[in-house]
Amino acid sequence: MILYLDTSALVKRYFEEPYSTEVADQWQQADEIATSSVAYAEALASFHRKSREAALDDEILDEISNNLRSDWQTFIRIQVTDELNTYIDRALTAHTLRGFDAIHLASAMILHEKFAESLRFICFDRKLTQAAQSEGIKTYG
Repeated sequence: MILYLDTSALVKRYFEEPYSTEVADQWQQADEIATSSVAYAEALASFHRKSREAALDDEILDEISNNLRSDWQTFIRIQVTDELNTYIDRALTAHTLRGFDAIHLASAMILHEKFAESLRFICFDRKLTQAAQSEGIKTYG
């Protein structure tokens, strides 16, 4: 199975939050992890915000960030390109989404065309989940 994670799901891999256990379980079952290249900046920004809010020690933030950097090298990463923009146009014509959600959906749509049976999309945003389902993409939960 290829598990596509949007940024909110990806962050649950590194911080204990509601549904972190479910993300970890799905991660262990996956043969490959996929996400958009924009998730790197989004995730690191989220780590730094959480660090400030919870007053995390710098060493803990560095460890979490380094874990992402290490994992990042193993991910299937969908790049933002003119090809992806075609899918973004299609996604935004059909669905009311925020910009980065449209990027994640479009990235999953590309993978879905190639690996429909083995792709599973995981996020914790109702609108994005519904949009993925309406595109025929299998979702978690």
